[in-house]
Amino acid sequence: MTGPLRWLRRAIADPKIVRHLLADEGEVVVDEVRHHWVVYIIPVLECLGALVLFGVMINLPVNAAWVPFVGALLLIGHAGWRALTEHMDRFVITNMRVFRVRGVLTKKIATTPIMRILDITIDKPFAGRILGYGHFVFENAAQEQGLREVRYVGRPDQRDLTIQRLLQRSGLRATANEREEEEGTPAVVKAATTAARPRANHPRRPGPPTARRLPPPRPR
Repeated sequence: MTGPLRWLRRAIADPKIVRHLLADEGEVVVDEVRHHWVVYIIPVLECLGALVLFGVMINLPVNAAWVPFVGALLLIGHAGWRALTEHMDRFVITNMRVFRVRGVLTKKIATTPIMRILDITIDKPFAGRILGYGHFVFENAAQEQGLREVRYVGRPDQRDLTIQRLLQRSGLRATANEREEEEGTPAVVKAATTAARPRANHPRRPGPPTARRLPPPRPR
């Protein structure tokens, strides 16, 4: 029995993230983000409601017991479909890009290169601060690819730091020390050095009279 269940889980409940990776280009998964467990609260409540309907069905006559029975089946079906939809929604961070895979019967894939991730807003509601989840809001070109908002992300601060480290390692954001090394010296030191350095004589900008060279005396 485990064989058919395993096949069913792989066929329906597995988003197959590995298939979407550019393995020949060296792409690897840095973080695979699933929805926080809070998204399964409503499916669990629906299952509990189905159990209540089953209990009501037992105490009803046979000719009326089908009504709560059908209602319980509908609740279980809706809860299972909703939980499966949330389970198949994955936000994947790789060393080259970020992409999102979602859908059960039909697949929808949204992807954007890591270099286009510039502005990320983390929205943590009051309940999210207590339970440890937040929402990612992308304010740049990533929103055009279907990545405008990724909701119910667990440990959002750590995930944001992961993206920032990838941006840093890819060379898209130079650190303060790297900028100073590229420029030679900081701007403040440059300004102080320029102010302290005496200005040499120039044909268009002569120095003070004492610094001018006098013409040689004429012979008498």
